Amino acid sequence: MTSLSVEMLAADAVEPITSAGNAQLGIAVLAGIAVIVLLITKFKMHAFLALTIGSLALGSFAGAAPAKTIASFTAGLGSTVAGVGVLIALGAILGKLLADSGGADQIVDTILAKASRRSMPWAMVLIASIIGLPLFFEVGIVLLIPVVLLVAKRGNFSLMRIGIPALAGLSVMHGLIPPHPGPLVAIDALGANLGVTLALGVLVAIPTVIIAGPVFSCYAARWVDIEAPEKMIPQRPSEDLDRRPSFGATLATILLPVVLMLVKALVDIVVDDPEQGLQKVTDVIGSPLIALLAAVIVGMFTLGRAAGFSKGRLSTTVEKSLAPIAGVLLIVGAGGGFKQTLIDAGVGQMILDFSKDWSIPALLLGWLIAVAIRLATGSATVATISAAGLVAPLAADMSTSHAALLVLAVGAGSLFFSHVNDAGFWLVKEYFGMSVGQTLKTWSVMETIISVVSLAFILLLSLVL
Repeated sequence: MTSLSVEMLAADAVEPITSAGNAQLGIAVLAGIAVIVLLITKFKMHAFLALTIGSLALGSFAGAAPAKTIASFTAGLGSTVAGVGVLIALGAILGKLLADSGGADQIVDTILAKASRRSMPWAMVLIASIIGLPLFFEVGIVLLIPVVLLVAKRGNFSLMRIGIPALAGLSVMHGLIPPHPGPLVAIDALGANLGVTLALGVLVAIPTVIIAGPVFSCYAARWVDIEAPEKMIPQRPSEDLDRRPSFGATLATILLPVVLMLVKALVDIVVDDPEQGLQKVTDVIGSPLIALLAAVIVGMFTLGRAAGFSKGRLSTTVEKSLAPIAGVLLIVGAGGGFKQTLIDAGVGQMILDFSKDWSIPALLLGWLIAVAIRLATGSATVATISAAGLVAPLAADMSTSHAALLVLAVGAGSLFFSHVNDAGFWLVKEYFGMSVGQTLKTWSVMETIISVVSLAFILLLSLVL
């Protein structure tokens, strides 16, 4: 679940690092995942080390040369950190500015004052869905985490009651709604109409996000009743602050990267000419890196200076924001390394080979193929790209609405049961301070609910349209 360029590289056909048959490769995948889970749960090993060892074990079980396994793992780690690491760092800086200036307090106090206790999960899913519309999942996470944690802490909510709706909003947008990379690639591969896909995607997304967010969060909060981790909670600003940023200025700063990325997405759709000057400009300012960097720089004035920070204090705030995320970066990077080892071993092709002879309805076939590739590789976008390519011939004779539904079915399958080979799994685990088991019972189940519920609504729409 990284940027489009990284995922497209991962999805490209590459020479597998092993010549193992499908049976051996399948066993190797299960063994590699088992090693990771066992090291973390039984031996309490740090997730970064467990993922590294699990990747090497996967390569060994698959019969790959150690040098090729190491190269594949380090390439995946590097591409994940390159695509996500800088975004996490910029998000951490912005979060620290929000916290130290009192901006986060202003947002949280306003939300708590305006929303009742019963409506709080609904407010969080609405905020996350709006913010997540143009954003990559990881960017949405780093922007929302300070608000989620503070609302949970200040309002004395179970973290899952507030966190699950926010995660559901982000995840549904990522898997089903253009302009996210997976749906866009599937639309292109299947020759679907973007406007129709967007409209039907919103129609499917609304009930799906309600069921997987506010409704499921009631059960998730009972299964995993935890509080926001202290080390991740933005601390209250020092009492020596004479003032704090206004609600409007704080909200505008948070939404700045959202607006920049949304502008880029809209220009890409309307103009669709990479040589056109306007699109060249929006491609730059709307990239996740530049959009978040702009928010950080603007935040230094609208948040830091507005709270009376000196230049020295701004520098100290930035420095202190980076230390807590070092472990998160390493774990997410190692998760990306494990994912790339799976892909380079040929797991995606193995799934495609198995699925060639399946004789089932096109919508269900697209969903099942995406599910299989998602479970094996951990990447939603790789699953979407691969599955869309395989079922593309089936879309040739489809109506406009059914081609759009096939795009959505593939996107829904790509979200199924995120687990230890997904960098997003580790991102959620570390930010929310959960164990592997707790993350499986909450985040992984939520992803599965999104996948299955959205498929149900897609199939219902196919009967009507």
